[in-house]
Amino acid sequence: MVTKKQEGNKLALLRLVAAAAAVVVVFAGSSGTAAAQAAGLKKGFYKKSCPKAEDIARRVVWNRVAGNPELAAKFLRMFFHDCFVRGCDASVLLDSASGTAEKNAAPNLSLGGFEVIEEVKAAVERECPGVVSCADVLALAARDSVSYQYGAALWEVETGRRDGTVSSDQEALADIPAPSSAFPVLLANFSAKGLALQDLVVLSGGHTIGIGHCNLFSSRLFNFTGKNNPSDVDPSLNPSYARFLQGQCRRNRNDNSTVVAMDPGSSLASPSHYFVNLRARQGMFTSDAALLTDGRAAALVDKLQDPDVFLDHFKNSIKRMGQIGVLTGGSGQIRKRCSAVNS
Repeated sequence: MVTKKQEGNKLALLRLVAAAAAVVVVFAGSSGTAAAQAAGLKKGFYKKSCPKAEDIARRVVWNRVAGNPELAAKFLRMFFHDCFVRGCDASVLLDSASGTAEKNAAPNLSLGGFEVIEEVKAAVERECPGVVSCADVLALAARDSVSYQYGAALWEVETGRRDGTVSSDQEALADIPAPSSAFPVLLANFSAKGLALQDLVVLSGGHTIGIGHCNLFSSRLFNFTGKNNPSDVDPSLNPSYARFLQGQCRRNRNDNSTVVAMDPGSSLASPSHYFVNLRARQGMFTSDAALLTDGRAAALVDKLQDPDVFLDHFKNSIKRMGQIGVLTGGSGQIRKRCSAVNS
């Protein structure tokens, strides 16, 4: 029997999951399949080499999340963005003296929590120098931050990743599709990563909570067809929702300072509210509305309006995402600090 407290915790989890993608949740394309790339990952990879590693990571993350609950959404989103470019290799954590690392790219400028990842890494290094990768630290932090309120891990994290040595803002810009992407583009990107249509739809649910900058969707609100008609709005938008967005955003398509809640009122509604709103044509981005242009995706949108169904699917999708492009065995390195490649 599920108690009211357990049900409330489940809803809280789903809201945190949904906060992870504050701009747009899409994936980059590359060759190979997720299954092949994940061959070197396994549960308990550090059981012999650093048996306390996962406990240490959890302790540090839980301590920080206790004082700053927003870290859960931040770490999930950081994990998403790391896997988008070059796979899950912690390249998003690297700094660049010239300001040309992944974290300097426009889609990543709103990421946060890097200092806590370094804190976790430092704590693990004191226990087992040169053993645990930053890529695994980030994967564990994403899981553990969400799990804090439950006191137990909510999904399994396979470990054994190694760290990349390259981080490019240009690759981040090229590999993260624009929020104006149409469904065939999104599906092609997912397929190239060994991910399925189901993963595309499930992880798009991250738009339930978060903010969107006006410049990322204002082309849907003003002069949509380029005919200089003030009332020219993307017809796939719910008219009342379009008027709401127009009231929030200036007509300047380059307005990157004004932000709007992606899913107003969702914190008071079902955590799978994104899918309910999407069916009502209230998806903020073109890439949201694109999910309704494919029959299979639209059918999944209907199913994922059930919070329990959403959570079950999310656990599987995030595990598959964590397998993208991983470095294992002798590839890459184990960084001493997450923000810098070993000298």
